Amino acid sequence: MTNFSAKLSSIAPYAFCITTLMAALSGCGGGGSSTPVNFSNTNTPTTETPSANLPTFDASVISKNDPGSNLGDQWRQGPFMEIYVRGYQDSNGDGVGDLRGVIQRLDYLQELGVQGIWLMPISKSEDKDHGYAVKDYRDIETQYGNLTDFDELLKQAHARGIGVILDYVMNHSANTHPAFINASDTSTNAYRNWYVWKDSAPAGWNIFGNNPWYNTKNGAYFAAFYSGMPDFNLRNPAAVEFHQNNLRFWLNRGVDGFRFDAVGNLIENDAGNWESQPESIALMGKVQENIAQYSKRFMVCEAPGNPLAFAASNSCGNAFAFKHNYDIVNAAKGQTSAIQAVADYFNTAPLTIATMISNHDEFAGARLWDQVGGNLTQYQLAAASYLLQPGTPFIYYGEEIGMASAGSLSGDAKLRTPMSWSSNTVNAGFTNATPFRALSANVSTQNVTSQGQDPHSLLQFYKSLIQLRKHRPSLSQGNYSNATVTGKVLSYQRQSGNEISWVIINYGSENTTLSIKNLVANTKLASIYPSNQLQLTADSGGIAALNVPAFSIWVLTNN
Repeated sequence: MTNFSAKLSSIAPYAFCITTLMAALSGCGGGGSSTPVNFSNTNTPTTETPSANLPTFDASVISKNDPGSNLGDQWRQGPFMEIYVRGYQDSNGDGVGDLRGVIQRLDYLQELGVQGIWLMPISKSEDKDHGYAVKDYRDIETQYGNLTDFDELLKQAHARGIGVILDYVMNHSANTHPAFINASDTSTNAYRNWYVWKDSAPAGWNIFGNNPWYNTKNGAYFAAFYSGMPDFNLRNPAAVEFHQNNLRFWLNRGVDGFRFDAVGNLIENDAGNWESQPESIALMGKVQENIAQYSKRFMVCEAPGNPLAFAASNSCGNAFAFKHNYDIVNAAKGQTSAIQAVADYFNTAPLTIATMISNHDEFAGARLWDQVGGNLTQYQLAAASYLLQPGTPFIYYGEEIGMASAGSLSGDAKLRTPMSWSSNTVNAGFTNATPFRALSANVSTQNVTSQGQDPHSLLQFYKSLIQLRKHRPSLSQGNYSNATVTGKVLSYQRQSGNEISWVIINYGSENTTLSIKNLVANTKLASIYPSNQLQLTADSGGIAALNVPAFSIWVLTNN
């Protein structure tokens, strides 16, 4: 789900949910089967006097007007870079990142090999930080720029073959959104049924450690994450169509797609059935139909409770592979059961599912540097695990240089620090002013400037694997077969057409001899990663023996 500790100022409530997710693999909630709650306006109309001068907002109907796409057919295969705009690059000296700053760094992203960028929320928000408390769905957060700046970002990104997807929050708005101000004014307001109301807060609910119902002078509203972000009533067609129109607003401007926040929480049935309900899964199928009317667009959903349900073709069509990210990191640390889980994952998961190591939310894991304690070997093993397997990889900004969290911060804020462009311990090359937030703890050593010219740096490692993936269809879109774990060595085969790649990763501290089987007799194999390091020839029985050094990564081919 979405950046809960930033929303709640504490990760503790959602830590409960994720503990349940990891233990039961079925998400939070569930259990019980009572009659669904009627989330429509249940208040009895009264003679309440409306407030004067209630705010208005743009809820106009937006018709499809597809500007087309000049991106190649492969851009949606990734990798994507997740960018926290506030923390990426300041272009105007106010200490806050902005859209013009992202434009300044597009050449860097292109050189890295990124084919898409996911911008964390850039709409006007009440929180003025993480952006998930939206108060205007059709405008840009003032500190980030304006719609003209955004249009220029799209133009410049597209010129480099890079798609741009936006973070979209459908589940809730800020409590300062004009629709909610109207809805909370009287029980008969025209927007009342856009949100979830009851006469008074019911007992027995517990979402992320709290009762999600909040009493007001004329009823109780539902807000799963916290009181400042009330949930839309997405059983109401008018509220759903408002969001569909908002999506068309951005798609008509040329946006290449969306990452949808917290889709497991869109519709709740009762206190025991609120996570990943069938109605939520179906609703996202309708959203996908809307986006599919536009050329070459992409969507991906955040649904930690049940990723595979939302990744299905009748729902989002893609979702983030939560839990797989934990297994990848544990495999990199040599945990045998996790290595087997990584090997097995794509035996059942869609080959295009969105993969990652971590992101902007603490529940998804700390920054990788902190998870492996700065162990560069384990870091590279984890990166190779998800860049070489199937899936659509999402890199969290700064991951490619080994950025750590901010040692002086806690919660999600420590994961969302200014990008470490240089070793400057005052501003990290992010701004010429005072940064809005403390820097990464390892800015002096893990930064773009110091790694850019070092052929052995982490940045160059990422570049090499990304380029290998992009230029080999078997790695970017091929199938997945013969996944085997031998000791702590994972091996598998990927194929697209006549091109075959064998991937071998040794997570262990000992050299291992691996037999590559089912080859044609006398087949010659050569390594393409590391390049030109070895050549093998299969024997008359179609078996080639490979000595796999400890902590090593290999990609072989017979082409």
